[in-house]
Amino acid sequence: MVGQAMIQTGLQLPLPLLISLIGAMATPFIGILSERTGMKLKEAWFVLVSAASLGGVYQLYNMVKAAPDGVLLLYSWGQAPPLSGCLEIDMLGVYMSFSIAFLGLLVSIYSISYMEHETRVAEFYTLVTFMIAGMFGIAFAGDLFTLFVFWELMGLSSYVLVSFLKQNWGPIEAGFKYLLMSATAGAFLLLSMALLYGLTGTLNFGMLANSIRGNPLTPWTVLLFSTLIVGFGVKSAIVPMHTWLPDAHPEAPSPISALLSGVVIETGLYGLTRLLFVVFEPSVFKLPIAALAVLTMTVGNLLALLQGDLKRMLAYSSIAQIGYMLVGLSAGTVYGAQGLFLHVFNHSMMKGLAFLAAGSLIHIGNTRNIEDLKGIGRAMPLTTMGLFVSFMGLGGVPATSGFISKFMLFSSAIEVGMTWLTVIGVLNSALSMAYYLRVIKTLISDPIDSMKGLKEAPKLMVAVTVVMTLVVILFGVWPEPAVSFAESAAEALVNGFNAYIGAIIG
Repeated sequence: MVGQAMIQTGLQLPLPLLISLIGAMATPFIGILSERTGMKLKEAWFVLVSAASLGGVYQLYNMVKAAPDGVLLLYSWGQAPPLSGCLEIDMLGVYMSFSIAFLGLLVSIYSISYMEHETRVAEFYTLVTFMIAGMFGIAFAGDLFTLFVFWELMGLSSYVLVSFLKQNWGPIEAGFKYLLMSATAGAFLLLSMALLYGLTGTLNFGMLANSIRGNPLTPWTVLLFSTLIVGFGVKSAIVPMHTWLPDAHPEAPSPISALLSGVVIETGLYGLTRLLFVVFEPSVFKLPIAALAVLTMTVGNLLALLQGDLKRMLAYSSIAQIGYMLVGLSAGTVYGAQGLFLHVFNHSMMKGLAFLAAGSLIHIGNTRNIEDLKGIGRAMPLTTMGLFVSFMGLGGVPATSGFISKFMLFSSAIEVGMTWLTVIGVLNSALSMAYYLRVIKTLISDPIDSMKGLKEAPKLMVAVTVVMTLVVILFGVWPEPAVSFAESAAEALVNGFNAYIGAIIG
């Protein structure tokens, strides 16, 4: 029996996922055709697939909005869930897919100029599109097995992309470390699946919630909680499971760094958030997640202070930002979840902008060392302004989108009586401004000899950073659309929970 969900059967996939999978499989052939004709067909195809995926998200948004209980259920021919795998899409899944698709489109445009002098470009576009398809699948999964399949698709693509610039040893080492840690996390995720199946006889989210949620804790459920934290925590870069990230993000091409920090680690956090709400009451995970939030934001900011490598500093900053997002998860309320998911989108724009702007500076200056880039900001004012705005947003300065989501995150902690968590979060935000302002001061100082006579980055790269700069400012002074969308996502997670599980169990 099923609840009031919009149900579709047969071999159907949500449009964003379908477009991404077909687009990825067709990209190698488009690449061959592009080489033979001498035209930039593969670049145009990459942007077209990204734009079509974003359009597919809009179509999905309208379908979910029209569904009786705001849930869209899709499953293949044969057995209906919970006996078969399924895709179960609510407004939270749509929200995550929008964040993924929007940043993916901007990165696809930026990559045209960034990758024009590299080889194996068609392979690069193929892997990026598969990685995005994997993230879509995670956002839409209605059971843990389906989620794990797309989790591996996202992971396998990202391992190779981190090591894509294989002419140097650094990317290979970073990719291998990322692979080993993620494979270990995958083993813990499989252990979580085994525990859940042993306890309930199903991996379907609706049936899991109906069987476990609300029951007293046992040694088995405590073990399950631990395995879920490790399984999703590595990909989310939660301290102390973060050590792959400072190596992987700096060594990857800058468009990949933007995606890894902007949406990949947040997709891991989405998976953790979805499973924790499916299996446990918020009162169970409130304090452990709050402790991880403090540890993650503090360690991330302190280590970022010590970095001389621009992209490595941004990588540690991403770890700290995950700590802020965990504040909203620890609150366990609609308002906390709203702040969490609003910061997911805002962070995708702010950190995506930071990595793309930094990529432009490194592309022109030919170094990642902050001191060696001294004065380059005077030759690249638009790029540097974008980096400055992203830093202000990440620091939570008013009139940027980051201020709105951080305000909501810290307010949600006060709302549930964790004022101490808010105080630590505000102090960490203030601490982060120390390394953000140090970078900007260095970039706009009197240029050293190697930075004289340089010019602004290619037009497409600059155009993307300008657009993202405007988005960060726009949602800082007019946050209503983003706040409203995030509220719908949070409502679907917390208050729409019965409709989500009712789509399966009735």
